[in-house]
Parts: sequence; structure tokens; C-alpha cells
Amino acid sequence: MPNKLIIFDTTLRDGEQSPGASMTRDEKVRIAKVLEKMQVDVIEAGFAIASVGDFEAVQTVANVVQDSIICSLSRALDKDIDCAGEALKGANASRIHTFIATSDIHMKMKLQMTPDQVVEQAVRAVKRAKRYTNDVEFSPEDAGRSDEDFLCRIIEATINAGATTINIPDTVGYNIPHQFGVTIKSLIGRVPNSDKAIFSAHCHNDLGLAVANSLSAVLNGARQVECTINGLGERAGNTSLEELVMAVRTRQDIFDCDTDINATHILSASRLVSSVTGFIVQPNKAIVGANAFAHEAGIHQDGVIKYRETYEIMRAEDVGWNANQLVLGKHSGRNAFKVRLAELGVEFNNEEGLNDAFRRFKELADKKHEIFDEDLQALVSETQTEAYEAIKLVSLKVCTETGEKN
Repeated sequence: MPNKLIIFDTTLRDGEQSPGASMTRDEKVRIAKVLEKMQVDVIEAGFAIASVGDFEAVQTVANVVQDSIICSLSRALDKDIDCAGEALKGANASRIHTFIATSDIHMKMKLQMTPDQVVEQAVRAVKRAKRYTNDVEFSPEDAGRSDEDFLCRIIEATINAGATTINIPDTVGYNIPHQFGVTIKSLIGRVPNSDKAIFSAHCHNDLGLAVANSLSAVLNGARQVECTINGLGERAGNTSLEELVMAVRTRQDIFDCDTDINATHILSASRLVSSVTGFIVQPNKAIVGANAFAHEAGIHQDGVIKYRETYEIMRAEDVGWNANQLVLGKHSGRNAFKVRLAELGVEFNNEEGLNDAFRRFKELADKKHEIFDEDLQALVSETQTEAYEAIKLVSLKVCTETGEKN
């Protein structure tokens, strides 16, 4: 049995921080219920002190969701932690996630605090959070650009104070996979009490490396990954939950861990988040994009028809799709054309008829980007084909105007 990899979903918190992606309380509850059904381990429902609306959303999600741990983010400030604790009162299982910046540039330019003051405040925050829950997570913000010796110091101190999860964020998406993996491995090895906490990764996608960095972290000892549906998040986004989960599950020859995620709900979660936020999922997005399991190239179509695994490393059904899709277009091959016609109930008495229909199909495909079933029906009907050839649009002129003519 592989080791457990904890999935911490922050779609409702970090995902909502995408410009234009704000969610109402009811929308957050709808998404949280889908995440619960998907068996997400931890749902970060919001930043309780950020606004009255955020507090109510965290509170409502905490009261509604029973099977996932509900978490609220809080700065390392008493008022933040108390607010988070109040919002999480009704949770079946709760977590407070507190953070403070640890990079030189953040401590100097943003916090205007010394390293000693930062450590002291972090420890105080963790201890205060323990008043509300035994499940406390600490994040050294901008860890990806922090001094490693200082990270070791503050991590050891916060674990001693009661932190049960230590999250290492690449807050600005600066790290690359090898570097980030080495950092995780080094921290686990150097911090004396690292065995008393689960190490986590929270990666941003500014260089397009969030998933790769997270996977590298897992390979080097992290046993929690913070991610979002569709990779939603600030700036270029966060680690994509669907990509992370399916990468680990598909490559069990590489990873000695797996998640409890019910992947069959991934597509529905993706569509719900896209609908709520208005952020359209690009067609070529891995796992949940419209083209993720679509094949147009003739060689690929022929291979998939003969044996799915020739060009597919996972089953479309496993992540919520009905099946893979053969998209007929100018790159499609004869076999895919024949198979699709057979599915439509069209059979040919001889090869000559098939070849003639395939020739007309290719001619049409050069003019039309995607061929639909109605087009195929027309192609194999001699009378319809003749009608198609007989009518040609030469030119079209349209004039429109508004108002009254004087």
C-alpha cells in the first residue's frame, strides 16, 4: 500500500485571489461539497479576517462539510487567529493555517522586522492557534527565496510550539524543480524535529513550473501538496490539483505514495469552478481541457482504435469524461473515418465506395476545420453530395443601419 499523500485544496482561498474570481458564500459551499465528494483531505475555505463575507463563507463551509478538514488562513497575528478560530467552531475537523514572511526582502521591505522578531511572532501565533485546534499549519512565506539556515531555525521553533504541518511555499513561483526538491529534502534532513510534522509544498506557476515543483517536492519527502482546481490562483495560478493527482497516480512506478482522491469527480469540479469564476478552461489543458482525450491525427486515431494505450496513458472515464474523442478533420486517417461512419450505421459494400467517400471527406476537411456527423451523412449520400457540389457561395453583401432616414 503506497504512503498517503494529503491533498490540501485552496481553490476557495488562493484560487479566489485570482483577479475577477471572487465567489459568494453559496458558491463556495457548492464547490466545497464537490471537493468533499472528491475526498479532498483539507479544504482551505478562506481567509476569515479578510472580510465579513469571507468569515461567513468559512463558517458556513465548516458547518456544512463533514468529511474533509476545514481550514482558514490567518496571518501570525492574534486577531487573525482568533477570527479563524471563531469561524471554524462548527467544523467536524478544523485547521488553522498561519504564516509570516521569512525571505530577506519580505522581512526588510514588507514586515520591517528582524529575523528574531519574525521567529518570536511565528511561535506565538502557533501557540495561540493551538487554543482552537490541535491541527495547526505554519508557512514561512516566500520560503523559495529564504535563507535555508533561517528556515531551519523557524521551522524547528514552530514545530516545538505545536505546528503539525510545515508548508514550504514558493510564493512567487521562482524555484525550478531540482532546486525545490533539494530544498525540501534538505529541510527535512536538517530540522531536528522534522519527524513530528508533515512537510507540504505550495507552489505558484509564474514560470509554468508549479506542478513540476510540487512533484519534485513529493519525490523528496513532502507528503502534502497545496493545489487548486484548474490551477486557479494569484497571477499565473497555483499547482493544478487534477494534474498533480493524475501524475502521481499514473506514475506509480516513480512515486511511492498516492492520494485518496476520487478522480471521477475531477471533470465536474473543473466545470463548476470554471462556471462560478468565469475562467474558461483552455482546450489543451491537461486532464480537463476539451482536447485532453481528443485525437485528430490519423496515426494517433488508428493507434487508439486498435489499442487505447498506444496514445493514451490514462482512461478518460477515470477523470469524469464519458470516453476519448476522435475528432475528424484534415489530419484524420481512413480507419478513423470508417469507424465513425460505422458508429453512425453507415457501411460500405466495397472498398471503392469507402475510398470515394474518404476522398470527398478530405476535400471538405481542407475547407472546414472540424467535420460533424451531419457532414459525414451528407458525404455518403450521393444526392446530398451532388447538392453540396452544385451550390457554391460566390459573394455576399449585407447592409444594416439604425435610426430614421430624413
